[in-house]
Amino acid sequence: MPGSSTSEHVSLAADWVAANYNPLPVVLSHAEGAWVTDVEGRRYLDALAGYSALNFGHLHPTLVAVARAQLDRLTLTSRAFHSDQLGPFCRDLATLAGKQLVLPMNTGAEAVETAIKTARRWGYEVKGVPDGRARIVVMAGNFHGRTTTIISFSDDPVAHDHYGPYTPGFDVVPFGDIEALEAAITDETVAVLLEPVQGEGGVILPPDGWLRDVRELTRRTGVLMLADEIQSGLGRTGSTFACDLEGVVPDVYILGKALGGGIVPVSAVVADRDVLGVFDPGSHGSTFGGNPLGAAVGRAVVGLLATGEWQQHARRLGAHLEAGLRELVGHGVEAVRCRGLWAGVDIDPGRMTGREASRRLLEHGVLVKDTHGSTVRIAPPLVVGEAEIDILLDAFAAILR
Repeated sequence: MPGSSTSEHVSLAADWVAANYNPLPVVLSHAEGAWVTDVEGRRYLDALAGYSALNFGHLHPTLVAVARAQLDRLTLTSRAFHSDQLGPFCRDLATLAGKQLVLPMNTGAEAVETAIKTARRWGYEVKGVPDGRARIVVMAGNFHGRTTTIISFSDDPVAHDHYGPYTPGFDVVPFGDIEALEAAITDETVAVLLEPVQGEGGVILPPDGWLRDVRELTRRTGVLMLADEIQSGLGRTGSTFACDLEGVVPDVYILGKALGGGIVPVSAVVADRDVLGVFDPGSHGSTFGGNPLGAAVGRAVVGLLATGEWQQHARRLGAHLEAGLRELVGHGVEAVRCRGLWAGVDIDPGRMTGREASRRLLEHGVLVKDTHGSTVRIAPPLVVGEAEIDILLDAFAAILR
């Protein structure tokens, strides 16, 4: 509907799109870098970046060029055949992560499901847990996706309720509580699944040293550490992986979002051969997983990260973002949590909800997203500059006056 108004597009979506989202009333039609334009020509600073799927901004020229070239060559083979993109992509991603093998998938939820299957099969075939008895410890407040198995261990009633019967085999402990985690591990525990930073929860940070404690505990008890870095990984926190900030290397990285460059869905489970080697032909798969188009783009994303330039940029501008947000504490903001270019801002609920704050920021030309009532999540693309961070900070200050 070229030339149609915002209200016309919103009305059309209300008539034809299942109401599983409640988007802000803006209809985007063009984008470049950190900026997007709506159907009526208004420009906005994108400070959400597709929940970190757009870490390198919209239409990054390197990624777009790779995608266009691959579109003219080969887009899909299925895994029944090799492609000339799959091996190089998996080699480069494994090298970036310091691991030996990659199992490519498409969406983040698929990667989490794959990691769960990996841990269970490893538990039965390597650790020797009796078949059907494997258990995985997960964290309260988690968000790992929306498949039936994943929402089975969610404590968010909106995501969880009315989808049972649920998949068994999961034990929930408080995020950041090492004593509770240790108490939950038994001889039948095969893995601990965690987000180094809980993004959907509102950019919830663990206590200092907790990730190191989890790594030591899982090694000592013979349990796999699965790090869901779908939102936190690939430069977002100012390091390649959020686990890097504590010098922690998990057994399994779960990656997605930014791995597809904001162009195609690409996800992956990355681990050493003694973990991912439990799979054999036919035991797991995906028609589109590792497709040539996704592999080409994913390899280009890895290439952007390989120099460390974007991680350093996120650290530097993240410090600027955090300093500016902290000036708002006590002036309508109750708390700020920040890791690199990623922040959770708790609005004083007596002033406004997170949804209302997001709507007001929209009116000031900045796009963010609320979560859990009074919290606003901020995750601008890593391509932003200091001036754009200042635009964001000025807009935030303006809505609190």
